[in-house]
Parts: sequence; C-alpha cells; structure tokens
Amino acid sequence: MVLKESKNIKYFIVIIFLVFNSFSATNTNDAIYKDAPPIKTKKVDEPPFGKFPLSSTQNVSKKLDSVFKRLNKRHGFHGSVLVAQNGKLIFNNEYGYADFKTKTKLNSKSTFQLASVSKQFTATAVLILYEQGLIGLNDPVTEYFPNFPYKEITIKHLLNHTSGLPKYFWLAEHKWEKQLAPDNSEMIDLMVEYDLPLFFRPGSRFDYSNTGYFVLASLIEKVSGMEYGLFLDKNIFEPLNMKNSFVYRFQIDSEDENQLKGYKLYRRRRYAPVTGTVNDAIVGDKNVYSTAEDLLIWVNALNSCKVISDTSLYEMYTKGKTKYNRNIPYGYGFRIKNEDSEKIVYHNGKWNGFSTSIKQYTDSDLVIVILEH
Repeated sequence: MVLKESKNIKYFIVIIFLVFNSFSATNTNDAIYKDAPPIKTKKVDEPPFGKFPLSSTQNVSKKLDSVFKRLNKRHGFHGSVLVAQNGKLIFNNEYGYADFKTKTKLNSKSTFQLASVSKQFTATAVLILYEQGLIGLNDPVTEYFPNFPYKEITIKHLLNHTSGLPKYFWLAEHKWEKQLAPDNSEMIDLMVEYDLPLFFRPGSRFDYSNTGYFVLASLIEKVSGMEYGLFLDKNIFEPLNMKNSFVYRFQIDSEDENQLKGYKLYRRRRYAPVTGTVNDAIVGDKNVYSTAEDLLIWVNALNSCKVISDTSLYEMYTKGKTKYNRNIPYGYGFRIKNEDSEKIVYHNGKWNGFSTSIKQYTDSDLVIVILEH
C-alpha cells in the first residue's frame, strides 16, 4: 500500500515499459488480438510457463530489481511484480512485507486481493456458460431473476457496463440491518426490495459498475447451481493448475494461510490493517485472490483459447458499443485502449488497501502484473 495508489501503479508500469525497451529478446512477430478476426492463437510453454534464458534477461532484471528496491525503501512499495513476453517469464520478484507487525516478507505464494481485476474471471465464467448453451448474452436478467426490477437490462449490458444500475455499496451501507455482511443472494433481494432508480436507460452510455458484476456472479450461481468461488475452482483454477487462486467472502469463508491483508499507511511509515466491511461478502466485482505467477498462467491459458473460444476471446478484447453505436473503452471484464498505435488490454483494481494491475500490450505480446498491499 502506498500513498497514491492508482498514480503509482501507472508510474510503475511506465518504468517497466521503459526498462523493457532495452530487452534484447523483444519479438513482435507473434502479435495477436488485432482489431479484426480471426484471432491468431499460439501455443504456450508448459508447465506452467516458460522462461527466457538468464543470459538474455539479466540486464533488464537487474534494472527492474534496482528500481523496485528503491521504491520499496523510499516510497513504501510492498508487492509483487511480473513481466512476461510471448508467454515466457522475463522478470518476477516480491518486495517488502506480507505482515507489517511480524515483519514477515512477501513470497511467491502470498495471495493478493485482486479487487476489480477479479472482473475478468467473472466475465470469463459468463462466457463459459454462454458457450455451453446455458445463457444468451442478449438475454434479459429477468429471465433468471424474475423479480429483478430492471426489465430492459441484458447480460451484455452488465458485461460492458452499459446497464445504468445503481450502486449496491449504497444499499449495503444504508439499508442492510443484519450483523453479518450480505452475500450475493441477499444483495439481489435487497435490490428487488428497494428498486432504486437507474442512472440512465440501459445501453445508452457507459458507466463503470461494480453492481453489474456482482449481478453477473449471482447469475453464474443461479444457472450453474454452484457458488461463484466453486465455479471458478472447477472451471478455471483447478484445470489451469492455479494453485494459489481462490475466492474469499468476508465473514463466510475461512482465510487461507497465504492470504494477505490490505494495509493503510499513516504518517511516519506506520501501517494498520484494513478490516472488512459490509460490502466484503459480495463477489464478482472483487474478492478473487491470486499471485502474479498464477495470473501469468491465467493470461497464457486465456490467450491460447484453453478457457473460452477464439470468438469469445475476440469479443472480450474488443470495445463495446452503446445502443447509439458509440464505442466504449471496455470489452468483457477488460478495459481497452490504444497508446502510440498499440492496443492495450488491461484492468486495474483498488480495494481495502490493495492496488492491482494486469496489462497486456498486444502488439508486443508483453504482460505486466503489479500487485501491492
């Protein structure tokens, strides 16, 4: 956890990209995910991912290690950093503490709350159900939750943040009266009970919505008959051998031995753990925990179409549109933008002391993961 988390994450990525430009093994001939189908897929090294020879990465690793040691010492960066290209690992290291009280250091199995980076897992789970013929992306949500008060909203509206749904945070903080935090099904019931007005007509514009992704997770549970975390275990984490990834619901699930707490930084470098809130048993918009190495396994598998088809992957990595045919900067579970003519597929997250980022430069086939707490 650092003082200006979102700005520092962006700063760290710029540093990595600049240092990476000196990496002699850069090869853009295998670039994928252009702006038109079909997608060119490629094999990835197993298990679970390849590594460039030490002789070719030593220079860039030394530079990055020096930078992040300085950032840890001077600016309080405590986290994990990973850089990969063409599915192969270039750099991966941890800096700082897992527990500030005991001074226990971070290691490769320390699991970070991914915050909004969790949304890509929710979107993928929806696409898995779609490919199994169990849902349609243009289906109204009321087909699965008949009492849902917003009849025009479709699954696709939820995926690309064009639903206009009100904020469930406000409902939980102002209308929830029980001692334990609400889970997804209880929050759906609360939305039905209070029927808050929409921010805008569904499909008319883009507005980033945590509510939409908790509703998607609830739909996954309803259609599959499994809890959201179990669905991810059975369909993503276990098949891909992501041994350090799981879903955690505050006050419901037991904590994992490697599960990190988020911290808040006070003056004089004093850190205090951030406690759970009334919003922390809700899953789908957040509450996936993982490691940098597991996320590289995940990206490699996703990009080689081992999880969903190339058609679904193309839709996931393509900007959506409003009903007025205006582009929006979001696909399914990922933000999409262009910098210097290069397509970037990414997501950042910030929640309860955690700041996270996963960023893919698709022309360079470069992946950058930064996790901090």
